[in-house]
Amino acid sequence: MEKQELINQLDDEQKNALESIRVSRIIIPVLIGIATVAYLLWRQFDPEEFAEINWTTHTFFWIGACIFILVVRHLAYATRLRILSDGAFSWKKCIELIFIWEFSSAVSPTSVGGSAVAFFVLAQEKLSTAKTATIVLYTIVLDSAFFITSLPVLFLFFGTNMIRPGVERLEDMSGWGFYFIFAYTLMAVYSSIFFYGLFINPEQMKRVLVGFTRIGFLKRYRRKAVALGNDMIIASQQLKKQNWPFHFGAFLATATAWSCRFLLLNCLIIAFINEIPLNVGTQMELFARLESMFVIIAFSPTPGGAGFVEILFGGFLVDYVSSPTYATVISTIWRLLSYYSYLLAGAIIIPNWIREIMNERRKAKHQKAS
Repeated sequence: MEKQELINQLDDEQKNALESIRVSRIIIPVLIGIATVAYLLWRQFDPEEFAEINWTTHTFFWIGACIFILVVRHLAYATRLRILSDGAFSWKKCIELIFIWEFSSAVSPTSVGGSAVAFFVLAQEKLSTAKTATIVLYTIVLDSAFFITSLPVLFLFFGTNMIRPGVERLEDMSGWGFYFIFAYTLMAVYSSIFFYGLFINPEQMKRVLVGFTRIGFLKRYRRKAVALGNDMIIASQQLKKQNWPFHFGAFLATATAWSCRFLLLNCLIIAFINEIPLNVGTQMELFARLESMFVIIAFSPTPGGAGFVEILFGGFLVDYVSSPTYATVISTIWRLLSYYSYLLAGAIIIPNWIREIMNERRKAKHQKAS
């Protein structure tokens, strides 16, 4: 009832954003994930090998570390939201909104993400247009900046082997290696566009974006290009007022959140692969491989990378997890912790969030009438 009432008050673009976080959207990624895991079990699962897995204190300790890292990751995102909103949200509200944001990313193709939903959600929280534009657009820059700056540093230490196992020279790279270079380049290009628009010349960037919509097949995006250009101008004005602790804090929270994504998998692999060395060099090389894998996942066509991630996992980490059975077990637990947990949390939180929004609107309407 509350959802339909809210829909009736929105324009078409806002309705699309609300529909994109409807709970029923979890069905598709869940089905894709189940189908993929079932396929991998059918093709790769060895019952005898699975029976040999020792569920020891060591295993449960590192799985517990994974859960702790997952909590830290969520709190890091909440910290970034609190910083970017200049404390407009309480810690509780930041934590709640990150659940909704992560849910929207989980049910959208990873190449699309949850930015459109973020604009809608923050607007419903009565945040100003300026702050909303700043949070969403600067988040894109911060996320991309983490990868663009950290990957070259990791490459200096680990070379092309961080992209694919056994690749010692750039000329030896096969399909996935070239896809990584393409994905990294694309990420660098669009983050540069947003950086230029936010920190250098937003008016010029608006003219460029609108200019592109003069091309025949891009004409239908003209209104969105104008809106994005306006948002860049507004966000740019806000960001230029901020001091360096604001930017440093936002980037540090971003780097912490993304690092936790990869460290979670580091811990999960340690939990099941007893032979893997725990020294810093080995773990950092594994970290570098995982970050490279995530660059490719970032442009997955499926919701939250469902199916695509599970298949990619085994091949990308074959030198660390050589057994297909172990790879299937680890990737399944990983997705349960870091992906399906957000689908479940979103299914619980979003209906309550809509109910709260509608109650506040009814209260405001009643106060205005009286």
